[in-house]
Amino acid sequence: MSEPLSALNGASSSTGIVTVRELPLQGMITLRGDMGAPALKKAVKDAVGLKMPALGEALSDKGKTACRMSPDEVLLLCGYGEVAASLQAAQDALGNTHSLVVNVSDARAAFEVSGPFAREVMAKLCPVDLAPGRFEPGMFRRTRMGQVAAAFRMPAADTFHIICFRSQARYVFDVLRVAAQPGSEVNAF
Repeated sequence: MSEPLSALNGASSSTGIVTVRELPLQGMITLRGDMGAPALKKAVKDAVGLKMPALGEALSDKGKTACRMSPDEVLLLCGYGEVAASLQAAQDALGNTHSLVVNVSDARAAFEVSGPFAREVMAKLCPVDLAPGRFEPGMFRRTRMGQVAAAFRMPAADTFHIICFRSQARYVFDVLRVAAQPGSEVNAF
């Protein structure tokens, strides 16, 4: 059996105003349904040990994260090798509750943008107010990045984690590198 590989084999660039790097393989589970239903809240808790995040929120603890994607969807992040157990825990908690729970780990790619100009690089590409006080660590946004769908969160100040479709990984990496070219500082934030 072959070993799983990330979309861009760990691509990284630190020649611009930020560091852009592909994150290692990440376990990702999409959970859809009535987010107020007790079974869905229990599924999130049982799968990743976190409470149900509010809309626009990403909660993290002990290497696991729950990101509220929309009013009826949450994305659960865990270790790549932990997906099967987390998926089973969510399915067990859901029982026969009307919902959808799917392992999407291999359909997605993840990147990190870090450095003092990370907000500027992201603001060049996404129609989101990223000013300090408007977007802070712990927040989550699903939006567009250039010409593709993307989602991102701030795990810490000056750091963004981005999720996109695996088929669009090269585009996302390249557009981030272009937005981070040396001398491209805007000094907006």
